[in-house]
Amino acid sequence: MNKEKLFYKTLQDIFIGAKVEGQGGFINLMKIKSKYYNKIEELLKKDIEEALKRYPSFRDELFDKLYSFFSKYFTESGAIYFKSTPFHNNVYEKIYTDDRDVVLFWKTRMLYYVKTDRIFRSMPVEFDDLKFYFDASSIENKKNNEKRSLIYKLKEIKEDKTIVFEVNYKEGNGTTKTDEILKEIKKKIKNIKEEDLERAFRIFEKQSEIDFFINKNAKAFLQEQFKLWSYQYFWEGGKQWSPDRVNQLQILKDIAFKIIDFVSQFEDELVKIWNKPKFVKNSNYVITLDRLEKFGEKGIEIIRKLLTHENIEKQIEEWKELGIVDDNFSVEDVIKENHLSDKYKFLPIDTKYFKDLELEILSLFDNLDNALDGWLIKSENYQALNTLLPKFKEKVQTIYIDPPFNLESSDQFLYRTNYKDSTWATLLENRLRLAKDWLNEKGSIFVRC
Repeated sequence: MNKEKLFYKTLQDIFIGAKVEGQGGFINLMKIKSKYYNKIEELLKKDIEEALKRYPSFRDELFDKLYSFFSKYFTESGAIYFKSTPFHNNVYEKIYTDDRDVVLFWKTRMLYYVKTDRIFRSMPVEFDDLKFYFDASSIENKKNNEKRSLIYKLKEIKEDKTIVFEVNYKEGNGTTKTDEILKEIKKKIKNIKEEDLERAFRIFEKQSEIDFFINKNAKAFLQEQFKLWSYQYFWEGGKQWSPDRVNQLQILKDIAFKIIDFVSQFEDELVKIWNKPKFVKNSNYVITLDRLEKFGEKGIEIIRKLLTHENIEKQIEEWKELGIVDDNFSVEDVIKENHLSDKYKFLPIDTKYFKDLELEILSLFDNLDNALDGWLIKSENYQALNTLLPKFKEKVQTIYIDPPFNLESSDQFLYRTNYKDSTWATLLENRLRLAKDWLNEKGSIFVRC
């Protein structure tokens, strides 16, 4: 591959990252990014051809230098940071800022951490005269860092005896029905064993994990790095430069900065999307019956509606699962002589079962925020902190977090804990910086690691 083709291939990887399959928001983003790249590549080629008219002999060197610079800062996921930077480049020396002369530095410090995921690609697997093909095109990629196992469904056995599996993340109680799969395969391939299936599954699942980041200011970062590189190139060894050579290097800078503009425009949009407050998918309230009884006859009337609601059995089932009531519970025992029974007055009502009554319940409270004892939020933590910041800014007294330290194994947790050190540092920094804005003047953050 010549230097020009190598450069354009690298530039494509910059925009699109690793080739991915499947469904979900990230996959849709990659498709949009791919279309964006196709447009800017045409524009860039025109600009380069125009710039090289005066110096056609500079073509190979131009692409070589562009490739050698940009390939240092782009990763498999398309993220922009210090990826491949040899020690002699001294990229880590500039660690001061305008307001501080000592700061903590790590290579992903200028990024937003999004998630870590294993991006599965469709792939063939062969061993011991057995041939498998894993179709990953229908996998919906994970939204957060939850741990989810894969399930395999036998799709077909081709004429050449290639065993084709459809791969998806596990939903609910779904499992890989190995016995049924094996029974079906043996109708055409007699010598296959359960151990062969397990081995094929393991090989497929060994695909590498990728950290996804967004650069907070890609344009400033890349321009600074290019200037550092060019200054080093210009002044190293006290070289003498002819006017033509200076013009060639100016072409190099102009093209490099155009590429940086193209890259940063898309990255800036990602930053805006990442920091845009998110919509709440759903919200529910948990209110104990005694809170409703305080509103007198109106409250008792609502309680009666709840106890005769078509979904009350779902609420009772939840109470039983939580150990709040036993199998002998009866709704007839909740209200006695127009008052709540002492035994059941603290039963919690979850409005997710009674959406048609929710507004009627909430309308009883003049100031709902003051009536609430707390909030339980299920979300990716950065998005929750960012979205709810206007409501809770400078109102929180204490924040306590107990993130599992960067462990080698995540087996004992329902979410992943084994990150690269730089990824772990960025994950915490992004979120703690936001959390600090929630604290009041005398507030404190406690982090147990």
